[in-house]
Amino acid sequence: MRAVVLVGGRGTRLQPLTLTAPKPMLPVGHRPILEHLLVNLAKAGVTEATLALGFLPDPFIDAYPDGECAGITLRYVVEDTPLDTAGAIRFAAEASGITETFIVANGDIMTDLDVSELVAHHRACGGLATIHLIPVEDPSAFGVVEIDDSTCVQRFLEKPAPGTTDSKLINAGTYVLEPEVLRYIETGRKVSIEREVFPALYADRVLYAMERDVYWLDTGRPELYLQANFDLIDGVRPTTSASAIHETATVAATARIDRSVVGAGAVVGNGCVIVDSVLLPNAVVSDRAIVITSSVMGVVGAGAVIRDTLVGINGTVADNERLVEGRRPEND
Repeated sequence: MRAVVLVGGRGTRLQPLTLTAPKPMLPVGHRPILEHLLVNLAKAGVTEATLALGFLPDPFIDAYPDGECAGITLRYVVEDTPLDTAGAIRFAAEASGITETFIVANGDIMTDLDVSELVAHHRACGGLATIHLIPVEDPSAFGVVEIDDSTCVQRFLEKPAPGTTDSKLINAGTYVLEPEVLRYIETGRKVSIEREVFPALYADRVLYAMERDVYWLDTGRPELYLQANFDLIDGVRPTTSASAIHETATVAATARIDRSVVGAGAVVGNGCVIVDSVLLPNAVVSDRAIVITSSVMGVVGAGAVIRDTLVGINGTVADNERLVEGRRPEND
């Protein structure tokens, strides 16, 4: 089976981390988000995945120079201009010659969904598209879906206002599509699968859904990116886990690391305190610095204290500086 993985977004909420690394290439438990996704797709029998690239395509190609990951052959297609979700799907599927049932996945989600079960449900329903749904307490920030007893989608509401619907089922970003769906996607302009294509499909009663309350996390916000890492070192996910400190990291004996991930090649100096944070590969936290609920790629100076802060690869927090809810370098 073949798949299209949407990885072309800019990841603006995670800037400045994503100014140099696309969001799906940010590490979670020492492996890129994308790699976790591909491992899960491989379990479902996916043998080829087309990465729909846009913003910063080179890091994907550089990371997998042999065109393979998790036993999956990778294809790369790069949009000249952003095409939105549906436009990217059509562009990638046509560029890679997909003519049979295929899977689509958002490249920034972490999930333990059994994708083969979604495929089986899709084939049993006989529609043109089937989407994975999960229940959440507050669905207002997501695409909310209403289904009937046959799992046929009745309505798809993108980020509805409170009171608009009683459904708490949201679009979880994994789909099974027939190639006929591509005809619903107009070429030559941006097209959203959530706002335009799904409504057209359920109007024709060919859009189905499968609810499964499995591990799922959208990594797009700073606190959720941290949570994705914590879930691996805390043993929350039944299918995978990770060590907190990479074997190539250098951590001073007098440093304290509490519920944090320290990436490959990272350096933590004497007397540092790292709490509920992620130090990405090659980050440097200098002597006596304190890092709390933050993600760091760059350098935190000696004696500095940061909280709820993102430090990009070119970012520096000065010695003895205090920074709360900061970003270094600051966004343009």
